[in-house]
Amino acid sequence: MLAKITPMFADFLKKESAGGIILIIAAALALVIANSPFAAGYFSALQIPVVVGFGEAMIDKPLLLWINDGLMAVFFFLIGLEVKREALIGQLNSWDKASLPLAAAIGGMAIPAAIFVAFNWNTPENLSGWAIPAATDIAFALGILSLLGPRVPVALKALLLAIAVIDDIGAIAIIAIFYTAETSLPMLAGGAIALAVLAIFGRAKVASSIPYVILGIVLWVFVLKSGVHATLAGVAAAMCVPIAGKNGEQPLERMEHALHPYVAFLVIPIFGFANAGVSLSGVGFDTLLAPLPLGIALGLLIGKQVGILGFAFMAVKAGIAKLPDGVGWKQVHAVSLLAAIGFTMSLFIGNLAFADPAQVDAVKIGVLSGSLVAALAGYLLLRQTLPQEAARVPSREMAEAM
Repeated sequence: MLAKITPMFADFLKKESAGGIILIIAAALALVIANSPFAAGYFSALQIPVVVGFGEAMIDKPLLLWINDGLMAVFFFLIGLEVKREALIGQLNSWDKASLPLAAAIGGMAIPAAIFVAFNWNTPENLSGWAIPAATDIAFALGILSLLGPRVPVALKALLLAIAVIDDIGAIAIIAIFYTAETSLPMLAGGAIALAVLAIFGRAKVASSIPYVILGIVLWVFVLKSGVHATLAGVAAAMCVPIAGKNGEQPLERMEHALHPYVAFLVIPIFGFANAGVSLSGVGFDTLLAPLPLGIALGLLIGKQVGILGFAFMAVKAGIAKLPDGVGWKQVHAVSLLAAIGFTMSLFIGNLAFADPAQVDAVKIGVLSGSLVAALAGYLLLRQTLPQEAARVPSREMAEAM
């Protein structure tokens, strides 16, 4: 049965794929600059203090934290919109659709974390990074898929997207539960009020974007001051945006569609450029084989394959799930490799897990090495297993799909 492609889904894949290519370029550029005569300027620029506010209401952070706490809140807002859409009307709105990616995503988070813990058990100062290899970078993964063009079945892209969405839900929960500092009850109360007003607008099916943007910023400030990681405000605000407005409008889809290009081509590449730069001076095999980077790299590279492929296989054999039409186990294996590209979310969690610059650099080395090998292996496996030409689709079916 032909997988139906909605215009929204096709647009999402196109922007994510193109955005993934831009992200790859931004990360590579950061690595080049961080190992060039311009390295000092690059690292110094990221520490430039930026002050926003007036009077007593001042937020003073270095540029890097404005990117990671502020700009990434926009990314998390988009994730929240995507998760809500997929859960209500998309790839996760029924058990038949969600069972396979759910099983795969659970394995793809649990096994990488277990591998990381196993390698770092005797270095307890590293154990707070256990969630780093559990993440998947959907933009990077779809960027690799785009290199194979129309040979990639839409059902395979949908499977990868669904796994990544569930993975994002898990990452959001992990950040909220395990990476929250001491909290300020007054600030949390202020955030709760802002969120309650947002929920009222959502229940009233207000279609205008303005109240969600204004109250979302207010919510972000309160959450930032509360000790809970500020990017979670983006997810919470997104959950309040209604699918349908009072007069038949589609505010969630409209906001997602409008925001997606800015996130794909601006927010994520800026984050990648600011966080991927690491000096490789003195890096050798002993560095790569240290518990922290090795646990991350193998957690991504081995853990994702074992977790995603293994849990998916068990779910299908148990009759809980079934493979999408036109997708075989070799292709699911390739998806497990592409899901091992952690990058954006892995680096983000790494910044939350560690304050020591040496540990943060080790995280970057582990994420970059594991993700690079996974990307190459996934691409080569797909190139070998996919048909040489895109499957021909009858014109009537294609018209219906589009």
